This record gives sequence, C-alpha cells and structure tokens, in this order.
Amino acid sequence: MAWVYLLLAGLFEIGFAVGLKASNGFSRPLPTLVTLICLGISLWLLSLAMRGLPLGTAYAVWTGIGSAGAVLAGMIMAREGFDLGRIFCVLLILAGVAGLKILEK
Repeated sequence: MAWVYLLLAGLFEIGFAVGLKASNGFSRPLPTLVTLICLGISLWLLSLAMRGLPLGTAYAVWTGIGSAGAVLAGMIMAREGFDLGRIFCVLLILAGVAGLKILEK
C-alpha cells in the first residue's frame, strides 16, 4: 500500500507544480487554493508512504514523479518545448525511480 500512497503523492505533487504556475505568484485565488490543497494532500500521502518505505527511496521517487510530471505537463499544457533531449532526460529520471523500486530492501 505504501507504493500506492507514494504514486498518489507524486501525482498530487504534479498538481502542486502546475497549480503553482497557474497561481501567478499566489495572485490568483482559485489556483492558489488548488495549489495549497495539492501540496497538503501530497505531503500527507508521502508521510503515509514513508511508514513502509525507506526515507531516501520514498523522497527520491516522490520528487522524481513530481519532476518528470511537471516537465511533461509544461511541455503539453504550457508549450514549453517538446524535443528529444528533454524527453530523454525525463526518461532518465523515470529510470532512476524504477531503479530505486527494484533495489528497495
């Protein structure tokens, strides 16, 4: 169940990053509220995941999901550039996340 919590936490971390961009420096109330809710849920789920996973693994996977997801969201939603180099770098992040899962003790 810890991995499910961690995956969900990572997805809410993506929501936090997207919301942070949409909040325009916390100047827009609704995106700001969504951002803060996503952050709270993400941290709560991360804390639940850490009950059953090592700290380093949980944190690295959480930030990896958030980072890769934010880059992909930026490419798709904000048209921040979609090229093979960026895709390759996202794949490297995901490979690191998968490696941590495989090597978990």
